[in-house]
Amino acid sequence: MNPEEQEILDLAREWASAMISNDAKRICAFMADEWVLVSERGVATKEYFLSFVESGALTHTSFEMIGEPRLKLYGGSAVLTARVTNTAIFKGEKFEADEFTTDVLVKRNERWLCVLSHITSANKEFLEMIAAKKKG
Repeated sequence: MNPEEQEILDLAREWASAMISNDAKRICAFMADEWVLVSERGVATKEYFLSFVESGALTHTSFEMIGEPRLKLYGGSAVLTARVTNTAIFKGEKFEADEFTTDVLVKRNERWLCVLSHITSANKEFLEMIAAKKKG
């Protein structure tokens, strides 16, 4: 692994730590101004997402990358795909999530910033089938 790849993986771990700090300013430090989150709920802007964190309507108690992430560098941009488990409370309701995430990062002023995050729920039945196939 080259130093730039290690820098991005370290940044991903720091961002996960920021998420469980529930500190909007700390979370924001990893996002470009134009960052958006794409999920089954649609597209959310940075401001929209952070407003829930700032108000306390969204908190995380765990946020962990599991397995080996896939990281590809393309000059001044990078794509990081990983499986992430997290526990969140949104408007008083607890959620346990197991998701695949893809983050698109760009290097600006010698710092990597995320411009887009995409999350997709993990299909546990399919993953179990793949794991069984690998064993047999």
